[in-house]
Parts: sequence; C-alpha cells; structure tokens
Amino acid sequence: MDEAAPAARTNIPEYSVSELSGAIKRTLEGAFGRIRVRGEITELKAYASGHIYLSLKDEGGKVRAVIWKSAVGRLGLKPENGVEVIATGKISAYGDRSEYQLMIERLEYAGAGALLARIEMLRLRLAGEGLFEGGLKKPLPVLPEVVGVITSASGAVLHDIKTTIARRFPRRIILWPVPVQGEGAAERIAAAIAGMDRLPQGGIPRPDVLIVARGGGSLEDLMAFNEEVVVRAAAACRMPLISAVGHETDTTLIDFVSDRRAPTPTAAAEMAVPARTELLADMAQKAARLIGGLDRALQGGRRRLEAAGARVPDLPAILGNARMRLDDRMQRLTLALPNLLAARAGALVRVERHIPDPRGLIVARGGALSVMGLRLLGGLRAAVQRHRDAANRVGPRLSAAGIQRRLGEQAGRLEVVGARLEGASYARVLARGFVLVRDTAGHAVTQAALVKPGARLKLVFGDGEVGVSAEGKQGKLPF
Repeated sequence: MDEAAPAARTNIPEYSVSELSGAIKRTLEGAFGRIRVRGEITELKAYASGHIYLSLKDEGGKVRAVIWKSAVGRLGLKPENGVEVIATGKISAYGDRSEYQLMIERLEYAGAGALLARIEMLRLRLAGEGLFEGGLKKPLPVLPEVVGVITSASGAVLHDIKTTIARRFPRRIILWPVPVQGEGAAERIAAAIAGMDRLPQGGIPRPDVLIVARGGGSLEDLMAFNEEVVVRAAAACRMPLISAVGHETDTTLIDFVSDRRAPTPTAAAEMAVPARTELLADMAQKAARLIGGLDRALQGGRRRLEAAGARVPDLPAILGNARMRLDDRMQRLTLALPNLLAARAGALVRVERHIPDPRGLIVARGGALSVMGLRLLGGLRAAVQRHRDAANRVGPRLSAAGIQRRLGEQAGRLEVVGARLEGASYARVLARGFVLVRDTAGHAVTQAALVKPGARLKLVFGDGEVGVSAEGKQGKLPF
C-alpha cells in the first residue's frame, strides 16, 4: 500500500479554548473600552455579597450586566426593574461560560420621559395608599414662634427665607442642612424631616412649622424630592410642612403630601409667618369694626330703653292719686263709724220696746206649769186606781192550786218536746259509732267527691275530734 498522505497545510490559526476566550475578552475590552448603553432594566437581582446582577434590554436585544459592590454607592440612582437608563461602564467577557457582560459604574435616567414615567408610577401607587388625601392636611399656625428649615446650608434659598421672615415678622429659625441633589440626598432629606419631627419639648426649640426648600433645576436635579423615602417622611411628619422645591412650574411628589405648597422659597416664608404691618392693619381694622359694632349695640340699647321708658306709667302721679284716695277713705271711715254706732243703738232701742217684761213672763209661765202639774197628778192617781181595781179582780183567779196545775201542764209539754229534740240530735247518732266529717273551715262534708287528695279533715266522734288527711277517692264500700 502507499504511504499516508502528508497533512494538508493551511494558514488558518489554531487556538485553544482558553486562548480563544482570552482573545475575545481582549478584543471586546480593547475595541469598546468605556461605553454608554441605553436600555430598560430587567431581571434585577441583588445578592447578599452586595453585587447586583441585571440585564439591559430594548426592542431588538438584551445584554447582561453586573454592578460590583464597590460601585453601588456611586451609581447616581437606585436601579429598579422597568426603568429606562443609560449605563456607563466597561464591556467584558466571562470565559467560563463564554458570555459577555457590561460592568456598570454609573446609571442615569434615559431622558425626561423615563423620569416622568417612573415618577408617575410612584405617584399612582402612593395615591392608592391614601397619602395624598386632603383630609390629612394640617393647618398652618397663625404666628409660629420657631420656623424649621430643611435645605442646603449654602445658596440663595436659605438667604431668601431668612430675609423674608426678618422683613415680615422676625421669628427664630432652626436650620437642618442637607444636600438637595446627588447620591444619598433623598435619604438625608427624609432623615432631616423625621429628626425635626422628633425634637422634644425643651432643649432645642421644636419648630411650629417646617419648610423644605430647594432652588430651581432640571428634572434630574429635583429627583431627590420625588423619592419614596422623602414622600413618606413628609406624610408622617406631625408638624405642618410647607414644600418649596424648584420654580413655580416645577412639581415634585413632596408637594402632594405637604400641607401647603409654595411656588418659591420666598413664598414659603411668606406663608409661614404673617407680615407685621398687615397683621397690625388687620387688627386695627377689626378693632375699628368691633368698636363700631359696640357703639351700634349701645345706641340700639339706649333707643330700646327710651322706648320702654315711654311706655312706663308716671309713678309719682300714681303714688299721689293713691295717697289722695287713701286720705279720702280715712276721712269717710272716720265719719262712718260714729254714724254706724248711732244707727245700731237706735235699732237696739226699737227692739227693746217690743221685748215683754221678764218678770211677768216668768209669773205667767209658772201659773201654766202649776195647772199642768195638777192635771198630771190627777191623771196618775186615776191610772193607779184603775190598775188596783184590775188586780183585785184577777187576784182570786190566781190561787195556788191553779198555778200548780198550769205548771204541770207546761212541764209535760216540755218533756215531750225535749224527747223529740233529743231523738233528732246528731250526738245520739255519734254515740252509736257514726262520725261527722268537717273541713278546715268547720263545714260538714257530705260527699266523697268533694274531698280532694291530701285535704285536711276533722272527724268528730261522740267524745271528741281527730284531724286526718285524705288519701284519695275510692270505690263504693262492699257493705
């Protein structure tokens, strides 16, 4: 047989797997370097190690990305699923799985549209929880003693608030300085709101009203006041809160939960304290109205008093007339009493003339009584005589033999009646063994049907009584 043909010669380079992976990694990192990639965050997952893995996608593709723990604090925003961002970082390859990924160092919102969409989503969610209800708004104090301010320590905002309060009505100001934009600004602002709200009475004066303010800026610059942590801190604040973030046309989510929204920091200071001159003018106006009202009330009362006085009668004239009538009655009474006595005396004299002489009347009455006594005595004597004559006539007939005979006849009749009575007596019947039944009231019981079981009865014998209790009705006896 012929010898094997020699191996075909070619100019195609030959790589091992490790060499190919390394070449691809070097090519990617060398060709692209630092890049900016725009896409929507998806598949976000944070691990306990502090690293964050995610993907960026658009309509045509998806690329994996990682945020190392060392870069999380410098991102510029908090990554969330569904948010469109621009990621800045380096492209690299992971040779063990033949994958490439973007190592993200910084994140930015991809334009105002993405920011507004995110803000709107958060607004709808918080509104659904009731954080924006009008009934939760607290009234501002009329004249606060202490005004709390949360803003940057540098800049024109704090100066505007101070000068406005000093011009209108000087009040004490407590400043809690915070960064108003950038990484960690939202957390610092929320902590400042909660810290002001927790200030105890005594020590550092507790503000009566709180102003959260920031100057104008782009939508990205105002994002700290759209963060959920700031909105919830403002909603939980117990003291009245005025938000003054950005210009008049700017609106942030803290404006929805604040008790009052001011278009500018200067307007917030004007809301917090009244103008002294306006307050004095208002007090003077109210005092004038009060004095006028009191004067009108006084004049009305005086007119009513005069009208009532006109209807009141003349008391001195009434007293004078009464005094005159009293004098007249006294004079007439003085004259009438002697005349009355004289008339009564004349009447007595006339009556006396018709009264008979008592002595003659007594003598006449005595004679009449003597005549009546004699007549009565004669009648009594005649009656006695008549009774005496009747007794003399009946006496012979009332001899001893007659009386004895009459008594014997009556005794015989009495014996016959007694025998008949004794024969009819129930005592004889009881002596022969019969019994008289009585109830507790003493009435005779003649029928067994009238006796109820358990009734108390009395049995009367010939020689006494016995109490018994009925057991019940039985049939007829056999005898």
